[in-house]
Amino acid sequence: MNTDSASPPAPDDPTRYVGLGADEAERRARRRGWTTVRTVPPGTILTMEYREGRLNFEVEDGTVRRVWTG
Repeated sequence: MNTDSASPPAPDDPTRYVGLGADEAERRARRRGWTTVRTVPPGTILTMEYREGRLNFEVEDGTVRRVWTG
């Protein structure tokens, strides 16, 4: 998990990562310019602050199930 602050990348559709393996999704996200990628299991309690440039993956059984920015 990387928590560096960054500017958002060029427009990217977060839904394109759903269904990918977690490692592959992170590699693709970084290639597309995301420098902050957070991976969490389902049900994780997270703070509600919004961080521009952050992409969040909810991963279950090694597969991305949900994605959101901030």
